[in-house]
Amino acid sequence: MLGGFDSFGKLLMLIGLILLIAGAVFHFGGKFLSLGRLPGDIHLEKGNFSFHFPIVTSIILSIVLTILLNLLSRK
Repeated sequence: MLGGFDSFGKLLMLIGLILLIAGAVFHFGGKFLSLGRLPGDIHLEKGNFSFHFPIVTSIILSIVLTILLNLLSRK
């Protein structure tokens, strides 16, 4: 009867671990990785207006996450 909750608990722990790792990368990785400041990221600044769109960073993160999720989801 509790078999469904057991797998759900494991899923929640896995999601928590992934969020913990992602948080550590964003917190400590700013010193080592220049995510958000890659060549090709759009940054416009005019007067008191500033616009930043990290398009290249988004593409790279999308590719990396797609590869990781494909590797993790294979059975």
